[in-house]
Amino acid sequence: MFNLKTLVRQNILALQPYSSARDEFKGNDGVFLDANENPFGTLNRYPNSDQKILKQKLADYKKLSSNNIFVGNGSDEIIDLIYRIFCNPNQDKALTFTPTFGMYQVAADINAIELITLPLNDKFQINTDALTPYFNDDNLKLIFICSPNNPTGNCFNASDIEFILKNFKGIVVIDEAYADFSDRESWSKSFESYPNLIVTQTFSKAWALAAARIGIAYASKEIVQLLNKVKMPYNISQLNEKAAIEALDNRSTFESNKRIILEEKAKLIQELKTLDIIKKIYPSDANFLLVEVDDANQLYQNLVEQKVITRNRNSLVKNSIRITVGKPEENQQLIKALKNS
Repeated sequence: MFNLKTLVRQNILALQPYSSARDEFKGNDGVFLDANENPFGTLNRYPNSDQKILKQKLADYKKLSSNNIFVGNGSDEIIDLIYRIFCNPNQDKALTFTPTFGMYQVAADINAIELITLPLNDKFQINTDALTPYFNDDNLKLIFICSPNNPTGNCFNASDIEFILKNFKGIVVIDEAYADFSDRESWSKSFESYPNLIVTQTFSKAWALAAARIGIAYASKEIVQLLNKVKMPYNISQLNEKAAIEALDNRSTFESNKRIILEEKAKLIQELKTLDIIKKIYPSDANFLLVEVDDANQLYQNLVEQKVITRNRNSLVKNSIRITVGKPEENQQLIKALKNS
């Protein structure tokens, strides 16, 4: 039987969260003399700390309750808060599968948490046999699963994720930053079946709002309450919340841009296949491609000299570079640069 309270740090359970002026008075009308704000200007007031309008729009879009939604300052803040809530420094552990998103390690190091890293198999899938022995470690509190994975681009097998959700007694975090580009079903409603699940998504990728820093977590009401308890009072600016609301109100642009990206991705794959310099194109469910070349370090520099910037992933996957799908003209510039390399 899953018991959330046994996983949460005792000091977090006992924590009295900060109560801001905007928490104590919820109205919109009146002479506001409560928060020591400057009375002049258009951005002089603190934003709402609960992002109610944005959460309700997300709830309508996802067909969920707003009580199951947390909004963070990018997914990075959410990852950090999850460590803070569930892992005691220098005592508890987390686990992930490599190669993967580097912030799991950075956030673990900041919070003094040991991060166990298990290598993916040769198809970049989870080896559940290698994972199972770790389920007996009482200090293992978190498992991070990035699907579609960064930098490999592929989704993990649903059966493997379900196996983890059913058998791990800690918290499972599925990072779906790139899920909008995939035709796989999102796990964002599965917390109803698995109370130990947190699903993170973002406005940074398919919604084209990387500069706004809006991350989302979908989870049980109890986990969302913990995230709200620990977060900073005004973690989302009014400007950034407005940008996310406008994006949700203009979903036709979102769908159109996503369609163009996926069409360009298919074209890019076909063109890359014709180039001798490209040795392998790994399967991708995201808006990027991981490709194997003869010498990733040299090719990366050659492309930089032609003002085409890719990501050198040689340190994670031998002789590989990661290519984000750009606009049609940008993709053609990439192909031209590769031919000249």
